[in-house]
Amino acid sequence: MSIVLYWHPMSSASPIACALAELGVPHERVKVDIRTGEQHRPEYLALNPNGKVPTLTVDGAPMFETLAIHMWLGHRFGIERGLWPAAGTPEALQALSWCAWSYVTYGALMVRLNVATRGDEALHSDIHAQAAKAGLNDLLAVLDARLAAQPWMLGADYSLVDLVVGSVLGYSVFLGAPVNEHPHVQAWLARVQARPAMQIES
Repeated sequence: MSIVLYWHPMSSASPIACALAELGVPHERVKVDIRTGEQHRPEYLALNPNGKVPTLTVDGAPMFETLAIHMWLGHRFGIERGLWPAAGTPEALQALSWCAWSYVTYGALMVRLNVATRGDEALHSDIHAQAAKAGLNDLLAVLDARLAAQPWMLGADYSLVDLVVGSVLGYSVFLGAPVNEHPHVQAWLARVQARPAMQIES
């Protein structure tokens, strides 16, 4: 199987590079310079019509969207390596739920916070920023309660779910999410980020 990751350092593609490293999956890595617009070249748009990273090709067939790639990697490689629950188990349902929670539910509020505080100044709003932070705080309280009862997202052992959720939360810290107000989340995130596979560079 030939796997190629099209990525750029310090981007939404970085968690996929980390997941491939965690899983020990042989792959080729192709840097797409998003600063110079390489993601808009016709040959790249043929792989990912959104013009974004990451893109993963499997024997030449492309897939995009970070969450979709994470879940494919989990099912294809994670089960045999003990990093993703087997299909049909209660843990598998939790894995899908929490991964979607991080990218969809938590991610939507991250976007609101980003728009309210960064980028186009015409869209900046203290009111919207505080509302987004309040929403994130509520979600972090839910996660903190879970991690108060167990060390990792699915229980006693680390899994790719920790990498997925941790990658999203790690970026939210940069945006100003109140992660440091939730001690169990903060301690768990430090453990996730300390893993060797998370130390991805160029």
